[in-house]
Parts: sequence; C-alpha cells; structure tokens
Amino acid sequence: MKGFILFAREHLPFMLFQLGLVLFILLLYWLDGVRNPNTAIYSVAMSILLTAGYLTGKFIMRRSFYAKIIEKPKKMEDALIRHVLTPEHRKTTEFTRELYRLYQHEVQTLYNVQHRHLQFMNQWVHQMKTPISVINLLLQEEEVDKKSISQEVERIQTGLEIVLVNARLETFEDDMQIERLPLKMILQEVFNENKRLFIAKGLFPVLTVDEELTVATDRKWIKFMLNQFITNAVKYTFEKGKKIVVTAEQKPEGLQLEITDEGIGIPASDLHRVTKAFFTGENGRLTGESTGMGLYIASEVCQRLGHELTISSKQGEGTTIKLLFTDGEAGEQPNEETNR
Repeated sequence: MKGFILFAREHLPFMLFQLGLVLFILLLYWLDGVRNPNTAIYSVAMSILLTAGYLTGKFIMRRSFYAKIIEKPKKMEDALIRHVLTPEHRKTTEFTRELYRLYQHEVQTLYNVQHRHLQFMNQWVHQMKTPISVINLLLQEEEVDKKSISQEVERIQTGLEIVLVNARLETFEDDMQIERLPLKMILQEVFNENKRLFIAKGLFPVLTVDEELTVATDRKWIKFMLNQFITNAVKYTFEKGKKIVVTAEQKPEGLQLEITDEGIGIPASDLHRVTKAFFTGENGRLTGESTGMGLYIASEVCQRLGHELTISSKQGEGTTIKLLFTDGEAGEQPNEETNR
C-alpha cells in the first residue's frame, strides 16, 4: 500500500497534466462548434482508460523497486536493488552498487589502518616493558651503570620515534616538503647520528658519494629511511671489523643509492616479505627487538615519495638496499639557505 501511495504521489503531476490536456481538447471541440455530449464523454473515458492502463503497467514494472525502497534496511546489502526492469532503475542500480563498492573499500581501508595501528601499539607497549624493567633493576644497584641506562633510554627513544612516524604516515601529504638536497650531506648526518652505534658494534662505515649529487626529496622522511636502513645493517652484522658501504651512481633512469652490509643476510624465504607490516622473520627473532614496522614504513615512504626501493640479500654474506631517485642528478650543491 505504501508503494502505491508513493507511486501515486510521484505521478500526480502527470495525472493533472493529462486532465488539463483533455479539458483543453474539449474546449477546442466546443469552440469549433461541436456540441455532442457523447463525443465529450467518449474522449474523457478513453483518456482515463488509456492513462490508467499506462500507469497500471508502469506500477507493475516498478513494484519491486517501490517495495525495496520503502522497507527499512537491516544491513548495507539491503540497499542493493537486485531486480530492475526500466533503464532508469538499471542505471540507478549500477550507480548504487558502485557506490556500495567504494563504501566497502573505504571501510576496509579504515579497518586495516585501525587494526594495524592497534596491533603495532600492543606490540610496542609490550617491547617497551623490557627497557623499563632493565632501568628499574639498574637503579636498584648501589653503583648506577649510566652507560647501560643510556642504552635502554635510546631503545625507548627509538621506539617512540617509530610510533610518531607511524602516526604521521596517515597524514603524509600534509607533512611533506620536497626540496633538492645534497645526498652526501644527508648521509653524513645519518652516520653522525649513529656514530655510537657503529663504535659499540665495532663496524666501519664507508661513504663513497660525490658531493655534487643531489636528490629531490623530503629531508625528514629521507633521513628516517636512511636511518632505518643503516641501523638494520648495523643490527644484523654481528662480527666486529665488518664494513657498511654506501655508494651512489648516476644511471640513465636516475640516481641510485646502494647501502651494502656484511651481515648475516636475509633468508630467501623471508626476502619478499621484509617490507610487510609486523613481519620480523628469522633475523628479527634473533634479536627479539624487531617490531616488523621499520622497513614497512620505509617502503611506504619510498612509494609515496616516488623512490624505487629494491632489497637483495644472500644469507651469510650480507644485504644490499638500492634506492633509486628518478629525479636525482649531479649538479651544484645548494647553498646553506636553500638547505634550511
């Protein structure tokens, strides 16, 4: 009944138009001198029958449509109209289904982001319990080992940085500023920030990059990526005296930066998964400190900045990370004001 009422309200202007049209025709007959009432009755009756037949047929064709839109949906799938007859409703149904597909995609994306964030936070909180417990134990000793406490504080600071970077990743475009930077200067800053780590592990950094090489990128994000690559190279090189070699080469497709270590390497079974979120692999279980998020975030940043990331490795020999800057070039080094 509700469907019929909705149909009648929708077609009320059409019925009034038809009535006005019949009255207009009768007026023409009257002005033309036709005074036969039978003709008027016949014209009105035929108009009513034809209009009623047209509307009845249209209502039958649209009955399923009206029945669907007047019922209250219990889930999103109920909004999809499955049986349609008219071209208008067919297009409406196609539009609704495409809208529903976009809705599902957005909801799934939001769910994945929230799930990943929740999983990461749970894992990070669990890992942060270890350095906090160690600090509490060290503080209970008569002679406080400041060096050990400092190391645990650095672990907490590194964890906090990963959390903040992961949070900023959702608003990446708002937190990005592209500028042309001298590659060697950025690498030297990263090496200086990790100087104590190199000394503690007994490793030697080797930087072979021309001072004139520049890349168009974001200073903060590129430093985060390089820090991640360098610290991973140091973390998984257990023998002292080994080298971390960084080179850059101008190629036809762009400027390629290579970071090569002499560490334990990545197993072939893990190599294609190291950039997946929360994947730690065999190497991550060796240290017990891996969150599985560092390389994931680095690969996401590379993708959004347009830098091509390639990771190759051979177990027992080392790992090479290649970063291709398609807009990298050799040129004059920017002045200090440009770098700021």
